[in-house]
Amino acid sequence: MEHPDVIFAIGTNMTECHPVAATRLKKAITRGAKMIVVDPRETRLAKMAHLHLRIRVGSDVALLLAMANVISREGLLDDSFIKERTSGSSDFIKHVEEFTPDWAANICEIDAKLIEEAAIIYGKGDPAAIYYTLGITEHICGVDNVQSLCNLALMTGNLGVTGGGINPMRGQNNIQGAGDCGAVPSNFPGFQPCSDPDFAEKFSKAYGRSIDPQKGITKVAALNQSGQEGPDGIHAMLIDGENTVVTDPDKKHCEKALGSLQHLVVIDLFMTETAQLADIVFPATGFAETDGVQTNTERRVQRLRAAVPPPGEAKPDWWIISEISKRMGNKQFEHFHSAKDVFNELCSLSPIYNGLDWDRIENSEYQWPVPEKDHPGTPRLHEKEFKNGKGLFTIIGYRDPAEVIDEDYPVWLTTGRRLQAYHSRTQTGRSAGIDYLLNEETLEVNPKDAIEWQLKDGDFVEMSSRRGSITIKVRVTDKSPQGTVFTSFSFASVPVNILTGSGYDPVTDTAELKVCPVRIELVN
Repeated sequence: MEHPDVIFAIGTNMTECHPVAATRLKKAITRGAKMIVVDPRETRLAKMAHLHLRIRVGSDVALLLAMANVISREGLLDDSFIKERTSGSSDFIKHVEEFTPDWAANICEIDAKLIEEAAIIYGKGDPAAIYYTLGITEHICGVDNVQSLCNLALMTGNLGVTGGGINPMRGQNNIQGAGDCGAVPSNFPGFQPCSDPDFAEKFSKAYGRSIDPQKGITKVAALNQSGQEGPDGIHAMLIDGENTVVTDPDKKHCEKALGSLQHLVVIDLFMTETAQLADIVFPATGFAETDGVQTNTERRVQRLRAAVPPPGEAKPDWWIISEISKRMGNKQFEHFHSAKDVFNELCSLSPIYNGLDWDRIENSEYQWPVPEKDHPGTPRLHEKEFKNGKGLFTIIGYRDPAEVIDEDYPVWLTTGRRLQAYHSRTQTGRSAGIDYLLNEETLEVNPKDAIEWQLKDGDFVEMSSRRGSITIKVRVTDKSPQGTVFTSFSFASVPVNILTGSGYDPVTDTAELKVCPVRIELVN
């Protein structure tokens, strides 16, 4: 992160959501790197940028198509990289000819010259790095957004090089590790596709039971099927370490789904809003009370060591899940006596971990893939080749968000996180010091909008979408652009996710949390 010549940060408020990682980018800027930030809001990261593009929420694909157009037009392509390591470039280059900066400027609501400038700066970067987070993925076109970023990196040869690449900043500390272990519906551990019969057979033998070669369902689908009759109906659910009621979109739908279950089990550190709905709550250990493993954003496999004993009857998550499974009659979990046993089984079944074991990760020095015992690890992916052969250019078109503003709902709402509260305040909300820094949620309203809507700082407004309404306090600030308001989803007392959830990405089922048309009315 300290080595790029150009940093392209899009859909990421890194100084608030990843403050430690952001210090690395600050070092790169101090060294002389240029940074482009694409964000509707003027965040602290945006204030450090050499170029800030305040695009309209939900218009990222239009911007990225136009940047590809400029990079091609200006001859900034890495021809040798494209020839040797990619496929589909000719069709893609022809496709982007029609998506000019003038076309995108109308959609993105910014000057076409800014788009051209951003494209040229990125295209000339040697190397240029892309950083993104949920501001890119939490849209109905989240997959299109990510593939558009891949297209830019392929065009310019910015993959497999020190200081370059496409870098998704994970939302929490072990989300990468969760995916590695198979906590996604389409993969077994190690990103081995469920749809491949060979992998299904492999895991059937390992787990001692027949596994169908088909992918599972997403959480969105699970909530939709909760309480339904028939073979697809879900009547029991276990939620481990997530405050679903606060963080998920369309809160009323979520509460109805969980309420329709015959049996709900929650594993958590605290009696969260979700845990309060459960039939049974198991107390889990915190990170400082747990021996275990986590894998961070850079694929570094790290040991966790218990520093203090757990309080009361709190137990590690692996132990709770194993005990539930054993008492349901599954003997497969009987050989788990420690976190070491669990991790070593992962290493035996996952090619990206095959060269590791509990003892080898003592000093947290390895980044996967580590395919064999003497392998040093892989600090950078794609250095010499792509796993599946060629890097594929993707033909993508622009589409509007699931809902757009109109006379009834004329204001764009976008949501995110705040540094002090971070996520759902399940942990930070219990700290008196943090509560002192941020003890309430507010709605960012641009000063020009405040004048037009006859609002002043500290007023309370009713904010409504097609799904419901909430009452929230106004904070007048030019951090948010005119016509767009912002708030976080951190406070259960201001349940903003009552409003969100107008659409989902058709590939991933990720909700469109970043775009929601709303109406705002003063509360007298």
